[in-house]
Amino acid sequence: MLSDRDEEGEYTKERERMVRSQIAARGIRCERVLAAMRAVPRHVFVPGHLLGSAYRDSPLPIGHGQTISQPYIVAYMTQMLELEGTDRVLEIGTGSGYQAAILSQLAAQVISVERFPSLAKEASQVLESLGCQNVRVEVGDGSLGWPAEAPYDAIIVTAAAPHIPQPLQEQLAEGGRLVAPVGPRWTQELIRIRRTGDQYHSDSLMGVAFVPLIGEHGWQDRGSVRRWE
Repeated sequence: MLSDRDEEGEYTKERERMVRSQIAARGIRCERVLAAMRAVPRHVFVPGHLLGSAYRDSPLPIGHGQTISQPYIVAYMTQMLELEGTDRVLEIGTGSGYQAAILSQLAAQVISVERFPSLAKEASQVLESLGCQNVRVEVGDGSLGWPAEAPYDAIIVTAAAPHIPQPLQEQLAEGGRLVAPVGPRWTQELIRIRRTGDQYHSDSLMGVAFVPLIGEHGWQDRGSVRRWE
């Protein structure tokens, strides 16, 4: 349950306007997703100097070359997961924690993996302050998933890989859904995969542009992953 970080109501109208004009008007129909987008205060997940842009229809930088995704894309990817209240969800790419907060409203448990320790720590603190008790943030190579807690009913990847990482497919539960951007570094296709037994059925959803997924089964990078204290 989210605690009230928006007690003065100064952002309430902006959030409602965001949901009405950017999200519902563009075809998001799932009432549970719309309610989550209304409930989660996006402004607490953006840097202080960008508060005035918190509810604009665009991604915003959060440091380390990463971004908080455009609100519509967050809502669309969430809707495509077809979440039930009992689902266990794996998120790859915690970033600011905003997507994890949305997922927390719709699923029983969310495990989110972030490769930058400082982002993971900041996101974990904000999520805790909002009362998102069903979210746990871990530091690691997201392209490997989080096998210790597998399988997952849904997996969402918020960074782009050249292909769907094999470990993520293997960590999907029977009937599970995976949504991820796949393709070259600068432009990708958003893909949804459903698992039926040993079969994986893929649908192309839309063109997107995400930051790269760095890791063993993503794009290569010289930086190392370290845990935060």
